[in-house]
Amino acid sequence: MGAHVTSGHVFIAASLDGYIARPDGGLDWLLSYDDGGDDRGYAAFIAGVDVIVMGRGTFETVLSFDPWPYDLPVLVLSSTMGGSDVPDRLQGRVAVANLTPAGAMAHLAQAGHKRAYVDGGRLVQAFLAAGLIEDMIVTRAPVLLGTGRPLFGGLPQDVPLTHLGTKAYPSGLVQSHYLVTTG
Repeated sequence: MGAHVTSGHVFIAASLDGYIARPDGGLDWLLSYDDGGDDRGYAAFIAGVDVIVMGRGTFETVLSFDPWPYDLPVLVLSSTMGGSDVPDRLQGRVAVANLTPAGAMAHLAQAGHKRAYVDGGRLVQAFLAAGLIEDMIVTRAPVLLGTGRPLFGGLPQDVPLTHLGTKAYPSGLVQSHYLVTTG
């Protein structure tokens, strides 16, 4: 009894109008903000998780990064990809599964993972709708994109949040930390 549950955590950036990427997945608009080498809490966040869960769109975007940016194991949730879609250089580091958010968390818990970094717009939306996100660190960039991949979308019910704090950076980025308040 009392089976271990993997908790979901979000660390993500969005334009002021709520987009996490251009329609083609491009992040060029985000990469220009320089806070003098300050990683805006990313290292502390990533040190507090033990697995990363992302959707296909996010995976395809980070595949172009050289070197691969993650030391942690990555689970890509996709209904259209398979293990053969993972490049040889990432075999053993990236797994692909066609699972629901609840199924993914059960799979990760069974594998011994305690805290998952949930990354990607549609995935964050699905995990929020399923009640599987514990907290979110959202960094807003001072730019309006007008279109792109949205951070948030429709939800089956309100998701109440508790504001834990906000920090402004010299570059104009504003980062807020929220606890997802459960009933």
